[in-house]
Amino acid sequence: MKLTRRELGVLGLGALSRGRAFAAAKPNSKFGGVQVGANVPYIFRGLPGGADDILKYCLDPTISLSALELRSRPVEDSLGAPAPAGRPGFGGGAPGGGRGAAPGGAPNGAPPPGGRAPLTPEQQAERKAATEALRKWRLSQSMSGFRDFRRKYEDAGVLIQIVKFDGVDGFSDDELDYAFQLARELGAQAISCEIPVSTTKRMGAFAGKHKMMVGYHGHGNLTDPEAFGRLESWEQAFSYSKYNGANVDIGHFFAANGFSPAQWIQKNHARVTHVHLKDRKAHNGPNMPWGEGDTPLKEILQMMKAEKYTFQATIEMEHPVPQGSSTLAELAKCVEYCRSVLA
Repeated sequence: MKLTRRELGVLGLGALSRGRAFAAAKPNSKFGGVQVGANVPYIFRGLPGGADDILKYCLDPTISLSALELRSRPVEDSLGAPAPAGRPGFGGGAPGGGRGAAPGGAPNGAPPPGGRAPLTPEQQAERKAATEALRKWRLSQSMSGFRDFRRKYEDAGVLIQIVKFDGVDGFSDDELDYAFQLARELGAQAISCEIPVSTTKRMGAFAGKHKMMVGYHGHGNLTDPEAFGRLESWEQAFSYSKYNGANVDIGHFFAANGFSPAQWIQKNHARVTHVHLKDRKAHNGPNMPWGEGDTPLKEILQMMKAEKYTFQATIEMEHPVPQGSSTLAELAKCVEYCRSVLA
């Protein structure tokens, strides 16, 4: 049947309307020029943390996250990577964690956080075998699977801007090359990790080789020279490589140092890969629902807007979920907080 020009016009308007509706359904967490993201699947504690689960949560209209700091394991798991021995599910991790600790405990058989007993010789052998199996799997991979993974997320409207690796200071040279290649194929601008300061010289050399920044996550330990708490620790890492950068956790920074990280961020903004957003009470106080702590969340977000910083403002929600609420409901509140102060 031949349609009239008017009927064709009506159909065209309908298709345009449907296209706009589809576009509007894509997530958008860029507010006032500031790209807000989230550390995933870490913040989805108590929930399944597979790659499809993460994407589903991001697309929830109450959350609508369009950028992420994504851990490498959900990506690798989705492509059939063998699981290290003793590794828990990624949806149920507890907040916090020390520098360099991998999910499931500390490396090399050392006592993990919480004072649990060290691994037995048999457990250490099992972990060593699992680690070697994972290393072999990684080095056998082509990059096409990671490109497909990126395409799936980006087609849904979600950018993977940072890829986080656990235990990366224990990677072989070949595995480090793999890590940077994986991150680049996913579209990331940087890698993030939690490793001792002394190991950042080697990491910085690989970052320079691949011309990609590495953001070292800061905690609140101001006495350990191997921890990223002391400002001198950042300066030491920066001296090793221009690709050594900072993942500034503003909650830990403020709670430990007692002053806002705003001036430090402004001075070192070229080194900042992303900032972690949380709200804590001063003097190493507890994590709080956003707006109820002392951390200068609003100040940092509005500074990022004013200075037109392009690094991600990454939600790392660590306060306990109040009774009657849920992890996703609390995350939605965090996203809305960012939206409101950046409007």
